[in-house]
Amino acid sequence: MTSMTSMTSMTSMNSMNSWKIVVMLLFVCLSFSAAGQVAACREVKMPGHPRLLLTETDRSALCDRIRTDSTWLALHREIVAECDRMIDLPVLERTKIGMRLLAVSREALRRIFFLSYAYRTTGAVKYFDRAEAELLAVCRFADWNPGHFLDVAEMLVGVSIGYDWLYDRLPDESKRLIAEAIVKKGIEPSTDSRYNWWLEAKHNWNQVCNAGVTFGALAVYEHDPFRFQRFIDRGLVSLRLSMKDYDPDGAYAEGYSYWEYGTTFNVLCLSAVEQVFHTDFGLSAMRGFSRTASYYEHMVGVTGDSFNYADCGTEYGLTPAMFWFARKTGEPSLLWLEKDFLKADYRDNYLSNRVLPAALLWGASIGLDTLSAPKQRMWNGGGTTPVSLMRTSWSDPNALFVGIKGGTASSNHAHMDAGSFVMEADGVRWAEDLGREDYELLESNGLHIWTNEQHSDRWRVLRYHNRMHNTLTVNDSLHRSAGHAAFTAHASTDGFMASTLDLSSVFEGELQTAVRSIAIVEERYVVVTDTLTACADHPATVRWTMLTSADVRSLGSDRIELRKDGKRLVLQVESSYPATMKTWSAQSQQPFDSPNPGKTPVGFEVEIPAGKQAVLTVRLLPHGAKKSKKEPALWGRMK
Repeated sequence: MTSMTSMTSMTSMNSMNSWKIVVMLLFVCLSFSAAGQVAACREVKMPGHPRLLLTETDRSALCDRIRTDSTWLALHREIVAECDRMIDLPVLERTKIGMRLLAVSREALRRIFFLSYAYRTTGAVKYFDRAEAELLAVCRFADWNPGHFLDVAEMLVGVSIGYDWLYDRLPDESKRLIAEAIVKKGIEPSTDSRYNWWLEAKHNWNQVCNAGVTFGALAVYEHDPFRFQRFIDRGLVSLRLSMKDYDPDGAYAEGYSYWEYGTTFNVLCLSAVEQVFHTDFGLSAMRGFSRTASYYEHMVGVTGDSFNYADCGTEYGLTPAMFWFARKTGEPSLLWLEKDFLKADYRDNYLSNRVLPAALLWGASIGLDTLSAPKQRMWNGGGTTPVSLMRTSWSDPNALFVGIKGGTASSNHAHMDAGSFVMEADGVRWAEDLGREDYELLESNGLHIWTNEQHSDRWRVLRYHNRMHNTLTVNDSLHRSAGHAAFTAHASTDGFMASTLDLSSVFEGELQTAVRSIAIVEERYVVVTDTLTACADHPATVRWTMLTSADVRSLGSDRIELRKDGKRLVLQVESSYPATMKTWSAQSQQPFDSPNPGKTPVGFEVEIPAGKQAVLTVRLLPHGAKKSKKEPALWGRMK
């Protein structure tokens, strides 16, 4: 790898600040040396092709494993059958949707990865031929849309895998065209300051884009080792910025869907680097990262829906990155949910996953038939977006599940949803989150949604502001976007799981103090308690909201009855001041808001006099559940 002297040659890279590059590369050497793993300061003998993710030796072992394990054999056959279907499709064309080429890049990655896998595991030339055709088609595009660099990054991963895995059979002219595209359309645009802002980002763009460029540099390394080593070094330094956001416990600021996105490319990058250098230079050992797979597993409720805070959907399915974590940590229970996602019922879901073959690369050595359920039923994490997740069982389809979040509206993809929760009982999700809005819909209507300041267009969107989340709204005002809600206490004992959030900074100027606690009591029902103090100089009108798709059967003086799928839930209210039970509309007249059919915000409003404290207690009682006499004593277990 490069010497300290040669690092200064980075000054010649187009549109990059030389001092930044020198500092970054010095940091690589220093940090790696400190760990006893010198990377950027030594020469590397790069192995031949294939070198990315699956060497020829590894391929033989994988094929042996597939033949002897029915689960993996079934998945292998599904991938090969999908490749047979791909053969009859027209090759991809450069078609943008709005400002994005991303859909094409993702399909290119899926097709090339699948077809290359099928060729390497079966030897059938038809898969090679079709993979080559896709490679040549995308490499002839005018560009890979560097203005939206995710498009470049995903294309780079796919094209690099295809180039590396098919290298020995590719004609020289195809090799030349593909390698040139990797460099000119993939790697070199990452040196342009118009496109490479993600090098200093702390979110999924950093992970995906660094993975793409690193894959490209590894694939064509022998064409200019000194040059491409610098890109690898740069990526390993930059990647640390986003990986710090897993600190301290593994909670992911951008939520479930973006965990799957960012973390998948993160581990693809680490896996490729480790395959070549026999180390990931301590990146996987960064605080919080080794715990993050547990966060992801706990984020899925009993119904199978995820806790879809931020710009995320409730959809779930096979996540190949989980197999990497299970192997890396030696914790096969991380695959408790994944094993079910391998079943034929989820075929359409997993076959749409563009990195599906990675599940075999990382997981085939793990026996899935004897997995045990996770031991923990409660998971708590701090950081940018603190989260608490609790359930009464991993196997009972009628178990209780609660997820609650803190955090800030100022982080990437965040909503004004501090204090928001989801809740399940009897196989029904009673408290829901609307999740993401369609980016193209918003952008085509002229909204600038990628800023998070208090008066951003983002907070005009129905699904993004606090009034449509399961939290509090005070004086009909937006949450303070710069505020941050953190957990102050947790409890997990027999018959009681609970977490407490301090929401005071989120309501600065509207409330003097605001604390929300949520608990599962005796594995029978859920309690949400808000302790609020109004500002000394003005009263507070507090709206308590819970979004549901259940039918509202009755609205009493202190309760709301909900029905869904033949099941029943009662929302029972106790308040220091009179509460007015209410429902609101989840529909908008704005052209940029999607309709929300069947969704109803339910709850109540309370007037708190200036300078006074109020306690609002809401019990979510599934059918047959009643308030426990032990409840006051159980709250005393908080710490």
